[in-house]
Amino acid sequence: METKATIEQVMDRLVARFGSEIRSSEMCYDMMTIEVPAHTIIAVLQELHDDTATPFRFLTSLCGMHYPHLAKDKQFGVVYHMHCLTSNLRLRIKIYLHADKLEVDTASALFATANWMERETFDFYGIRFKGHPNLIRILNMEDMVPFPMRKDFPLEDQRREDKADEMFGR
Repeated sequence: METKATIEQVMDRLVARFGSEIRSSEMCYDMMTIEVPAHTIIAVLQELHDDTATPFRFLTSLCGMHYPHLAKDKQFGVVYHMHCLTSNLRLRIKIYLHADKLEVDTASALFATANWMERETFDFYGIRFKGHPNLIRILNMEDMVPFPMRKDFPLEDQRREDKADEMFGR
């Protein structure tokens, strides 16, 4: 009789392979969440993908994050949500990027679904994915300069003249 794999077994294998590169791990909202350095993300994803006991072959989502109140080396990041369909296990992987170097390797060669998600993350956060086959804006205009999901993006058009600030309590 085959025993069902657990997320703890997956974590044991990851720790055995990557050791201190796994900076943190915690169960958060019923999903194991780990943090790894940006330079190891592709190796971690490859390890999870190729694992024969628990193959994480489905990249559910990939998105950016922006925390301007944190130190420069933690202001931006990318979150990867992985799913092992055979064992029904899920794993969240976070990487952080320095605000002055918003660049990480692409996962699009490993997961075809990463292609559009990385383009969307670039489009909304300005995070570049090295080696991406077509890293251009996907939803916003190509000549748009700001990145609208960043917390410092203005919510209103400052050029509008038809709005009186005193009407809005300003």
